[in-house]
Amino acid sequence: MANDLVIRALKAKAKSLNLSSRNITELSKDFAKLPEVRDLRVNNNRLVTLPLGLQCMRQLTELNLGNNAFEEMPPVLKYLHSLKKLHLFGNQISTLHAEVLENLPNLILLNLNHNKIKIIPPAIKSLSNLERFSIADNQLEEIPAELGLVSKLMEMNLSRNKLSEIPQELYKLTRLRKLSLARNGLRQLPEGIPGWKNLKMLDVAGNRLSMFPVNFHFLELEEFYFEENDLVRLELFTSAKVKDVFPLKELAARFIMKEHLNKLSRASLLLPDVQTMLSQSGRCAVCFEPFLTTWVECVQFISLRKDMGIKNSQNIPVRVLLCSYSCFNKSGHSYYSVVNAKP
Repeated sequence: MANDLVIRALKAKAKSLNLSSRNITELSKDFAKLPEVRDLRVNNNRLVTLPLGLQCMRQLTELNLGNNAFEEMPPVLKYLHSLKKLHLFGNQISTLHAEVLENLPNLILLNLNHNKIKIIPPAIKSLSNLERFSIADNQLEEIPAELGLVSKLMEMNLSRNKLSEIPQELYKLTRLRKLSLARNGLRQLPEGIPGWKNLKMLDVAGNRLSMFPVNFHFLELEEFYFEENDLVRLELFTSAKVKDVFPLKELAARFIMKEHLNKLSRASLLLPDVQTMLSQSGRCAVCFEPFLTTWVECVQFISLRKDMGIKNSQNIPVRVLLCSYSCFNKSGHSYYSVVNAKP
């Protein structure tokens, strides 16, 4: 039956071919005679490999290989430079070949859901036109910083993996509108979240987050899912005032940053050590002075409805950084120090 459809496509010079759900275990070599096909669907079969003849389908723009039995990204894909949409969901894939990713420059959609992938190679940065990337239900333990270089990404699904953190470089994805990080093991989100200035949907449900990053409430979210986390609760305790004693390194760093911050910013372009120092520094939420080391970690409780315009009556804890206990003890702010309360 599948061969009959291939023959018909040959005679009709068809632009699309649908061979899904036909219990196919192997594709015919006749695919080499179908260079004009642009849309090929062979999902829901039992394929474990693709014939080399598929490389002749140079006009192919959409390929659906979902729900088969592939254990790797088929190497022949590296010849299909015109591909724009590639579906590989529901396979047994554990390896993503760098040489395949490096040769798919026109890909705008990549679906790798429901596989056994543990590592995303740095070559992911080669997908310069990728807009939608989904790799949910895999075995990822880390995300490469290079993913932050896929600058056209608008939707990304990393849910149901084994992630404990994400790299700060993901904040370079300024076009991102939808992001799911649900059902991982995330303990915190890195600082710099205002980089996601176009983000409209964020799902971090089912993680281990205790608070959200500094300036989180400035995101213009329309949808936000955060249930089943370990968020800090507002319970008031009396604490003793602590006197600030700064080490010499901290005092020197604060003086230099205060007096020469503009010069340091220019120097960071040439000196990696300076760039590292500035990336780890912060600015006090009370006095607005720069500092190198966070002296007091606090939270403020943000109303999702009032402060973020989200249809939810709950309050969430957002991290606040202070430069000293002196600033913490000043009146006029609503910041709370974070402590581990013993049961």
